[in-house]
Amino acid sequence: MSEWDDLAGIKVLVVDDSSTIRRAAEIFLAQSGCEAMLATDGFDAMAKVIDGRPDVIFLDSVMPRLDGYQACMLIKRHPQYRSIPVVLLSAKSGLFDQARCRIAGSDGHLAKPFSKEALLASVRQYARQRNQS
Repeated sequence: MSEWDDLAGIKVLVVDDSSTIRRAAEIFLAQSGCEAMLATDGFDAMAKVIDGRPDVIFLDSVMPRLDGYQACMLIKRHPQYRSIPVVLLSAKSGLFDQARCRIAGSDGHLAKPFSKEALLASVRQYARQRNQS
């Protein structure tokens, strides 16, 4: 029995233009029993949110076309999707970057590159919050 067994079945959308980050997240999530959904940019993410109804969303803050901040604002302004926790991924974790994440409406911030433990702890935290609301 794994320490991550309580994550089985949780749908997690990971949006990043880096195939390395997407692949690492996919492996970590699959090992914990989560259902990984992947997208390459904000536009792709919006389609996946509508079609897949993820439980938690991780958005890279800097992407081409529609970045994570913009995608987060769109998700959080929509009455049907605003309750989905959104965590912004960024290689920067300074005060300015964290403030920008909050202004965009994100529920949290996760620094890249992330470890398996950090990613799964975030999934657990935000999935619980959503289930309690």
